[in-house]
Amino acid sequence: MIQVTRPFLPPREEYQSMVDAIWDRNWLTNNGPLLIELEQKLKTYLGVPQLSVMANGTLTLQAILKTLGRKGKVLTTPFSYIATSSALIWEDFEPVFVDIDAATFNADASKAADLIDEQTVGALITHCFGVPCDVNAWDRLSVKYNLPIIYDAAHAFGVKTNGQSILNFGYASSLSFHATKLYHTVEGGAVICHSESLHREITLRRNFGHDGPGQFSSVGINGKCSELHAAMGLVNLRYIDKILASRKQQYLYYQENLSVPDAGLSFQHIPENTSHNYSYFPVLFSSEEHLLRVESNLNRNEIFPRRYFYPSLNELSFTKAYIGPTPVALDISSRILCLPMFYEMTFDEQDTIIELILKS
Repeated sequence: MIQVTRPFLPPREEYQSMVDAIWDRNWLTNNGPLLIELEQKLKTYLGVPQLSVMANGTLTLQAILKTLGRKGKVLTTPFSYIATSSALIWEDFEPVFVDIDAATFNADASKAADLIDEQTVGALITHCFGVPCDVNAWDRLSVKYNLPIIYDAAHAFGVKTNGQSILNFGYASSLSFHATKLYHTVEGGAVICHSESLHREITLRRNFGHDGPGQFSSVGINGKCSELHAAMGLVNLRYIDKILASRKQQYLYYQENLSVPDAGLSFQHIPENTSHNYSYFPVLFSSEEHLLRVESNLNRNEIFPRRYFYPSLNELSFTKAYIGPTPVALDISSRILCLPMFYEMTFDEQDTIIELILKS
């Protein structure tokens, strides 16, 4: 059986040695030494000024939203994982869905201006499948309308544009370190921001607002990451370059062998000057019927791709009241399928998938 992904696991003995040291210290959470070490190493690897590791990627979005200071409408994408929209609704913001670009699948900044009014307080935009948004266009909107731009960078670990980390744009960025991501801490995430004051606020909020013994400077939550999770992150960071190289090799192999005339397949556009992480391999089919035929054939052969992201988020029962329409997102979401990719995947497994797709 081939699932859409398989979590990377480092050599057991390397993780076990970290766990043994945790046992010796008997320090399991509350900003332990491994968490502090992980934050420093991630800052260096990613090339970012401020980074706070948290318990999961959804909490990172919620923590950032808490810092906006006022409620209202937030521009967002209908083509993302549910966490992007649910974080907004959970925190009592009103999502305003911006249609996507048909080539990159990212929210299209050129379609956003007409949706902005006096109640708009920010934007929460996803770098879809790790492909960078048009950060320059979103920055211009930010300046013109005084809107903080939050980037959901859950897919964008290690991605750069013009040599600069994609995490260094906007008001703040959110990473996910969930087990299905190419870099993970089993469960986890991080907030990346550019001002020390915002970094301090996020760090306080992840720990109940504690500001010293018996002191609470703000409302907070338990968003801390344990030493066991930090240990997994530190060990996995040793292998991240190998993981990225493997993912690129698999991505290019799919692309080369599925780029067949008249096959009815197309692929996400990766802008120039992008150092991509190849975290997903989405295929756009000629129609939903075509997709369903291929998916059914793969499933019969114990291969399980995933319809990321279907349905479009503004089609869910609890989001339909919010602003649309988004014809491009509705179309793309009905015709897109992400193929299996994971560290141990072989060319033989890819050949089987490619053959079944082309025969369908």
